[in-house]
Amino acid sequence: MDSWKRNLYVLCFAMFITMVAMSMIMPFLPLFIQSELGISDPHQVTAWAGIVFGANFLTAALVSPIWGNLADKYGRKIMILRSGYCMSVIITLTGFVGNVWQLLGLRLLNGMVGGIIPASTALVASTTPREKAGWAQGMLQSSAVAGGIMGPFFGGLLADYIGFRLIFSCTGLLILLATVLITVTVKENFTPPPARERTSFREDARLIFASKPLPALFLVTVMIQFALFSIVPVLPIYVQSLLASNERVAFYTGLVQAAMGLANVLAAPQLGKLGDRYGSHKVLLVCLIVAALSFIPQAMVTSVWQLVMLRFVLGLCLGGLLPAVNALLQRFTPQERVSRVYGYNNAFVCLGNVLGPSSGGLIAGYISLRGVFLMTSAFLLLNALWVAYSLARKPLRGQAS
Repeated sequence: MDSWKRNLYVLCFAMFITMVAMSMIMPFLPLFIQSELGISDPHQVTAWAGIVFGANFLTAALVSPIWGNLADKYGRKIMILRSGYCMSVIITLTGFVGNVWQLLGLRLLNGMVGGIIPASTALVASTTPREKAGWAQGMLQSSAVAGGIMGPFFGGLLADYIGFRLIFSCTGLLILLATVLITVTVKENFTPPPARERTSFREDARLIFASKPLPALFLVTVMIQFALFSIVPVLPIYVQSLLASNERVAFYTGLVQAAMGLANVLAAPQLGKLGDRYGSHKVLLVCLIVAALSFIPQAMVTSVWQLVMLRFVLGLCLGGLLPAVNALLQRFTPQERVSRVYGYNNAFVCLGNVLGPSSGGLIAGYISLRGVFLMTSAFLLLNALWVAYSLARKPLRGQAS
């Protein structure tokens, strides 16, 4: 087996385990804040859930370009290991917090040391042949989302038996096991660049943002994440409003998340292949339009099962979004700067993850839960227009098609 394929398959499995761990508790942050940290007012719960969820991504956005720069100088694997081992400790400690401020502090710290997924994306991108870029990124995305399917489902079940706090300990242990697996099995033949070819952080930024397609893709990334993550802090409360009683809210929230994740897993590799064949920019545009339209009926559902079906449709579209962006980034980026570009893109991912939950929580608290879905649809449609305007022709004239 080629070394790039072996690394891809190992990282796919490790990402599956990591996302199982991380998604066991994150979808239930509002319920954790409500039941364990003494905040009962619904408006305060949704607002704090958005702030706490976004805090991790705020610090990650600030440090991601720095980690990307170091990865290009010293290797991508070591960045994966640094992130995995640190996160396993911090997430375990999160289960012992006594108030929402301690939870906020550990989420900020976790964002500073995190980055196992973007580092893995950069390692795959740096070793995969360009003609296989869409398929490889789709495989990695599919594996991560497959873990996202199982995580909320198991988290919903475990919450009823062991409580939310012990789930944090399980999360830390699983991330530790995934990192050990990468330590032992992933091989990277990394050659540090000569000292004379190393550029400063400021020069890297200038070169990256001087390339016309890259800033356009960064904006696409932040708008995707803003739109999609605006739903995260309100989804458990929205599911709760659709149930006749308050029993098993965590389970049904996990089921809704699992339906979307299952569709994503099924669609991502196939949409990646379509992107390799017909152009990733075309896949990106179509998926954005269909995803935007799918959010409108989600605001009008009257039962959990209607929401499950519509989230499944959404998941089919999500399988083509970030893999298409990552494939386009790889094709427009010189090999020696790939980690730095993915570091900047992860910063924009995190920026969207900060703005989305915070805005969603505030809109839900002061307008309505259903209004968040309509806002998300509008932002995805704006994103589709931006893709059509800024990217649809460029790949046809450049090397990205």
